[in-house]
Amino acid sequence: MNDLIRARTDLGEADLDWLHLLIADWQLLADLSFADLVLWTPLKAGESGAGGYVAVAQMRPNTGPTCYTADLVGSTLKRGERPMLDLALDSGRIRREGDPEWREDVPVRVEAIPVRRDDRVIAVISRNTNLLAARTPSRLELTYLQTAADLARMIAEGIFPYPESREQQDNSPRVGDGVIRLDAEGAVVYASPNALSAYHRLGYTADMVGEHLGDLTAALAPVKGAMEEALQVVASGRKPREAEVEGNGAVVKLRAIPLRPQGGRTGALVLVHDVTELRRRERELVSKDATIREIHHRVKNNLQTVAALLRLQARRIDGEAGRAALEEAVRRVGSIALVHETLSQTLDERVDFDDIADRVLAMVVDVGSGGPGGATVRSRRTGQFGILPAQIATPLSMVLTEVLQNSLEHGLADQGGSLEVEARRSGPRLRVVVTDDGNGLPPGFDAATAGNLGLQIVRTLVQGDLSGSFDLHPAPGGRGAVAVLELDVGDPAAP
Repeated sequence: MNDLIRARTDLGEADLDWLHLLIADWQLLADLSFADLVLWTPLKAGESGAGGYVAVAQMRPNTGPTCYTADLVGSTLKRGERPMLDLALDSGRIRREGDPEWREDVPVRVEAIPVRRDDRVIAVISRNTNLLAARTPSRLELTYLQTAADLARMIAEGIFPYPESREQQDNSPRVGDGVIRLDAEGAVVYASPNALSAYHRLGYTADMVGEHLGDLTAALAPVKGAMEEALQVVASGRKPREAEVEGNGAVVKLRAIPLRPQGGRTGALVLVHDVTELRRRERELVSKDATIREIHHRVKNNLQTVAALLRLQARRIDGEAGRAALEEAVRRVGSIALVHETLSQTLDERVDFDDIADRVLAMVVDVGSGGPGGATVRSRRTGQFGILPAQIATPLSMVLTEVLQNSLEHGLADQGGSLEVEARRSGPRLRVVVTDDGNGLPPGFDAATAGNLGLQIVRTLVQGDLSGSFDLHPAPGGRGAVAVLELDVGDPAAP
């Protein structure tokens, strides 16, 4: 719709925003009308010599058969092809045909509803009802049609839709969920079977007709005070808002739409949806999320305890080789603990790996810095790792720890120098480059066959867990080494 309106009409951005509000709510009008809706906007001056329209949106009803099996969006009409569109646009009033149109042997009643914003008509809704499904109207159908007529008049007068009611429209109750029609005083005129069932679950089993819905609903809510007053305002239909009432083990969501055709309040439409099962599942998910975070927290604590025990053991070993091996184990356990600590603070199994990389770098450099003569290691990270899933973050943190430790131990331990981690994310691909300016690699070194434990761990994790590639080669200029890791981390926008 955005592309069509900006390219083919003279409507401005404020007009476009108003039309977005309209189509966000017009499933309601289609269902209450048992009719198809097509939104036509005037073509820009000069595109059609005699003027015309382009269809920018279309909606089919859930409550009746459609008149259109084809998609009309993008199609155009010349002025004069559908005289009712012209009349509605020019007069700003709803226009109806006396006799139905016949489309593929189907009689269709056609109406044109002008869409007004402020003091201008900016578009026209074509409302098309398939008359083959027409039958003796019931009380429900009569209520639907009366309410649809009120909404149509409000659209033509620029009163509907209500911008302030667009908070969580995607989860709003629909016509099929349950409908209650109120009079101007807030008393129930009609309640659909689904609406009655929802209130029965709340504990109200008597006839609702004639009862003041605001008072009735507030009495069912266990929470009193300000919450009760807000609920009463919505249930009375005085404000275009949403609210939930919980009672008797059930949760019911309400959405109020005040009806004010011709500027006077004639009543309200209250849509009702039993969301008990939905809220129960949401509570279960919240509980599971909390449990998962607690598990990550406990795993982190246990790993830190293991690291502390290894550190104590290292202090009691006389042999330099044994002490160094335990200190390496402490760093490996610590890198895994960092990931679990981060996971314990998130709602999903995804982490911001930039923070983990910075902490791993600080941890390794803090332990490995300080060679003879007070030489130190300068470190920095450039680029971004971005958000990574836990199944990638954990092995990647260990790989990064081993590569950094290898650079410090074999390249910078004796003389100090600089150590840089560069991360480059391009869609699903991640490239990590670790560069040092230390002693470099020994002659004949081959990263694919090197036998030290750290590089064996790196190769195993990169090939097995990360399905990536790893290479370690001399830095340009012959001083230092460069480690390159490439892997697929998936779509960064995926949940």
